[in-house]
Amino acid sequence: MSLAYLAQETAETVSRSKGFGAIGYGLAAIGPGIGVGIVVGKAIEGMVRQPEMAGQVRTTMFLGIAFTEALALIGLVAGFIF
Repeated sequence: MSLAYLAQETAETVSRSKGFGAIGYGLAAIGPGIGVGIVVGKAIEGMVRQPEMAGQVRTTMFLGIAFTEALALIGLVAGFIF
């Protein structure tokens, strides 16, 4: 085998693995997307039921969104690692 053939084969393997990383991150982003939707929906529902608690509910909602988005960032980092 020639060295050029091995280099070409390695380049094809690397490009294929990048595609798998993109698919993996796409799948990892589904969960946090659904989670953020549920958090915001329940927060709005809580604000409608008790408008006087809207400030506290909004603060808790933003904390929930931050923690849920952290999962998406972990998925992104895992895609780069693997």
